[in-house]
Amino acid sequence: MASNALSLLPSCCRSPSIFRHEPTSSSPLLSTRSKLARTTRLAISTDQTPVFTTSTATALSESDKTKTKTEEEHLALEDDVGDDQASEERASLNQFFEQAKGLLRSDDQYGQYGTGTPRWFSPLDCGSGTPSNHDSPLLLFLPGIDGTGLGLVRHHQKLGKIFEVSCLHIPPKDRTPFTDLVKLVGRTIRSEHDASPDRPIYLVGESLGACLALSVAALNPDIDLELILANPATSFSKSPLQAVLPLLQFMPDSPNLSLPHILSTITGAMVASLEKGVGGLPLPQTVGKLSRDIIEPSISNLSVLADILPRETLLWKLQMISTASTYANSRLHAVKAHTVIVSSGRDPLLPSQEEGQRLKSLLATCQVRTFEDCGHFLFLEDAFDLLTVIKNVGIYRRSKERDFVSDYIPPSPSEVKGIMEKNRLVNIIMSPVMLSTLADGKMVRGFAGIPTEGPVLYVGYHMLLGFEIVPLVTQLFEQKNVHLRGIAHPMMFLKTKNGSLPELTLYDDFRLMGAVPVSGKNFFKLLSTKSHVLLYPGGVREALHRKGEAYKLFWPERSEFVRMAARFGAKIVPFGAVGEDDIGDLLLDYEDQMKIPFLRKSIEDLTAEAAKVRSTVDGEIGNQAMHLPGIVPKFPGRFYYKFGKPIETAGRKQELRDKEKAHELYLEVKSEVEKSLAYLQKKRESDPYRNLAARLQYQAIHGFASEVPSFDLD
Repeated sequence: MASNALSLLPSCCRSPSIFRHEPTSSSPLLSTRSKLARTTRLAISTDQTPVFTTSTATALSESDKTKTKTEEEHLALEDDVGDDQASEERASLNQFFEQAKGLLRSDDQYGQYGTGTPRWFSPLDCGSGTPSNHDSPLLLFLPGIDGTGLGLVRHHQKLGKIFEVSCLHIPPKDRTPFTDLVKLVGRTIRSEHDASPDRPIYLVGESLGACLALSVAALNPDIDLELILANPATSFSKSPLQAVLPLLQFMPDSPNLSLPHILSTITGAMVASLEKGVGGLPLPQTVGKLSRDIIEPSISNLSVLADILPRETLLWKLQMISTASTYANSRLHAVKAHTVIVSSGRDPLLPSQEEGQRLKSLLATCQVRTFEDCGHFLFLEDAFDLLTVIKNVGIYRRSKERDFVSDYIPPSPSEVKGIMEKNRLVNIIMSPVMLSTLADGKMVRGFAGIPTEGPVLYVGYHMLLGFEIVPLVTQLFEQKNVHLRGIAHPMMFLKTKNGSLPELTLYDDFRLMGAVPVSGKNFFKLLSTKSHVLLYPGGVREALHRKGEAYKLFWPERSEFVRMAARFGAKIVPFGAVGEDDIGDLLLDYEDQMKIPFLRKSIEDLTAEAAKVRSTVDGEIGNQAMHLPGIVPKFPGRFYYKFGKPIETAGRKQELRDKEKAHELYLEVKSEVEKSLAYLQKKRESDPYRNLAARLQYQAIHGFASEVPSFDLD
């Protein structure tokens, strides 16, 4: 993996709009955005503030130069972010080293090679941002032990389309104390906040940079920050690198002792120490692996590694990490910013998985995402995509409050493909039957009757636990290129710190595909943007129904969605889905569980924790008690979907303002859903392939990609 080749080389960053760069066309690493009108300066930790001049730009490596994109070259945000080809091409490991060499050469203007003070820069491959880049939030990258600020090199192009990206560069010979780095970043975010109070600031840090981000957030609780931390070095006290510190202090000072050489030497020293019975040191195999991981893939770049982390710099950085870990840990109680921790499952340097859970328990609002097969330098892993994480977690916003419609970033083709592959087995096993109705009332197989142009409102029945959603959303997207955005329960977007509701990770794919919390505001915005919207009037009560209630609708006696659809001339597509009774039997329902004391207590706690979406509705329709039904799995049957004839509301806005007229249409939609359910329940009895064994036999003969037949249509 790429991370192994840079086993001790974290981080990357770029320059904030507090440092308004003058256009610098000759710089391969500086953005030339015209919006940066004010004079830009490099942030440093001393009183001096040298201007990043053209001479600095020309000192950068010529091989790194790329063309700056013009506004005309940028596509609309939705298309731009969704392009998985050249626009999302990631930099190779060699480009990392080439750009690192360029940055080190640029330090020359401040003195000797590799000297200078910490400063911000804007990677050119972040592009010019979106066409409305002035509305983009600011992303500051805080590097780890390498200090180059190039740790996000694989992510620059994607991030540059939706963020204004700035990276912090710490020259190898710089000896700015950690507390001064905290002040430097603090001044930056304070200035940015003062200039744009409503603009959120994202601090992305890895290892040492994560400690820096936490420390800055603790000292600035009044600033709107979002933290994204990769393998935080707050667990440095448990790192095998602790053993490196005393050994480095006694090693001879030599320009030939770069990081790989040092680790190789330390490996032998540790073996000797262990053979003598000296306890307290990590296993020699661990350090041996670190040495091999760095040396073997990086022979051609040893000179760059030696420049980035010579012995004295490595010693300084390890001592700084120790200080940073203590400093950040002592201030965790003061961190109020929402935090996302991305942890590696195979981190040889830090106990990152355990640390992620520890920090989650200590921070005010924190989510953790773990990547089991990744190493320490997560941002350099091929399998890791920072923008996908941001989408999954649902933290992208352009102002203080997130707008679930205008701030939404559509999934890229690779992200959609990942979701499809993840659910491929479900679609194969369930082999869903999709039926739709044409405008003339004729029923056909597939989605030919589904409108292509929005706005379209899909109104249907919610199976037990929402089993029908995955085949519905994925197949509509795959076969019809319809991006269905669901109106979802708020529990998919918010979880209390120590609550008992399901972990938010379970709903990552739903957020990625554009689900929004149920609200009139979100519903209005989706229809106003001509979206395809999925609505279940029965809500939780329908999805968590009791025994004997399968395929029974629990709709409130309100017709608001009809009038909202008419306001935008949306087509209403009623649909039914059956098959839940073919995959499991309901053993313990709500009534059963309420008779068991400890389960009743659990239901009461869950219901109290979950947001109320029908607090004004009385009776069983408003009783959306949260519980997990006890289900006994069955040999899988099959899912069936029937989409009714689209109901036009265009031109009926005035007519449907009348409550009685609106209610009539509401009852028509409900009746169509019930008719679809009844039709499917009856017709599936004549399906020769309703049983999984029959379908598998058919697919074994005709191929698993083939469509399995079902019943004859009337």
